[in-house]
Amino acid sequence: MKALYPGSFDPLTLGHLDLIRRGHELFGEIVIAVLENPTKVPSFSLKRRIYQIEQATKEIPGVEVTSFKGLTVECAKSHKAKLILRGLRAMSDFEYELQIAHTNRSLNQNMETVFLATETHHSFLSSSVVKEVARFGGKISHMVPDLVAKDLYNLYQENNKV
Repeated sequence: MKALYPGSFDPLTLGHLDLIRRGHELFGEIVIAVLENPTKVPSFSLKRRIYQIEQATKEIPGVEVTSFKGLTVECAKSHKAKLILRGLRAMSDFEYELQIAHTNRSLNQNMETVFLATETHHSFLSSSVVKEVARFGGKISHMVPDLVAKDLYNLYQENNKV
């Protein structure tokens, strides 16, 4: 069965990667769909985020990385995914994710959403936390894949030049 794992992945964290691996074990095929959100200015270009994900998942068979604009259910349908995979870190995530799952289901009655709880040691991770730590030169190697850590350090080192 094919699952769609949508998100901005700005940047990809080890929490995301854990969900991708576990989702792959459960469903076999995972389409990682990177959202092109015109209302947000990401730290990395869409092309760079896709590359980061491709590099981090190259050892996992059955993983496809793509981008999308618009509705998640339309992206899932176009990739013949039967379900949407989402991660939950805390109870606060659940409220938001449940609302989105109900919305998606109202748009496509055949689309299911499956929630996976993050591993405890990743439950504090968010892309914004990682960026904040990297911005101030903190250690992020336990939060993101090596390539992403390198890219973040380069980004903030470049931005901090006077």
